[in-house]
Amino acid sequence: MWQMWLIIAGIFFIAEIFTTGFLVFWFGIGGIVSMITSFFIPDLVIQTVIFIIVSVILIFATKPLVNRFLKTDSVNTNAFSIIGKHGIVIKDFDSIQGKGQIKVGHEVWSAEELNDKKLEKGAEVVVVKIDGVKAIVSAVKE
Repeated sequence: MWQMWLIIAGIFFIAEIFTTGFLVFWFGIGGIVSMITSFFIPDLVIQTVIFIIVSVILIFATKPLVNRFLKTDSVNTNAFSIIGKHGIVIKDFDSIQGKGQIKVGHEVWSAEELNDKKLEKGAEVVVVKIDGVKAIVSAVKE
C-alpha cells in the first residue's frame, strides 16, 4: 500500500512544479506522511483520513508564513505617479457627460473635475487622484 502513497505524493510534487502556489505541495507532504503511516497501520481509510488531516493542517498552518514571504509591496505604476502634478486642459470638461481631457507632461488623460465644475481648454489643473482610467483633477487657484 505504501507504493500507492508514494505515487500519489510524487504526482502532487510534480504538479507543484507546474503551479504557482504551495497548495499542491502540502498534499504531497500529506502523501508522504500517509506512506509512512501505511507501514504501521494497514487500514486504507485511516491512511486516507491522515492524508486529509495532515494536508489541511499544513495548508492552514503555513498560510500566514507563506503570505508574509510572498507579500509584495504595491508598486506605483505610471498612472499613480501623476498624482499631485499639474496639467493643462486640452478638451473642455462637460460635467453632465463626465468628459474632459488633460495633458500632464507628455501624456493625455481622460479626466473629471473633483467638484463637477466646468473647465475650459487651457485651464491649469492639478491631479488629485486616479479613479480607474480617469484622472480626477481640481482647478489650480490663481
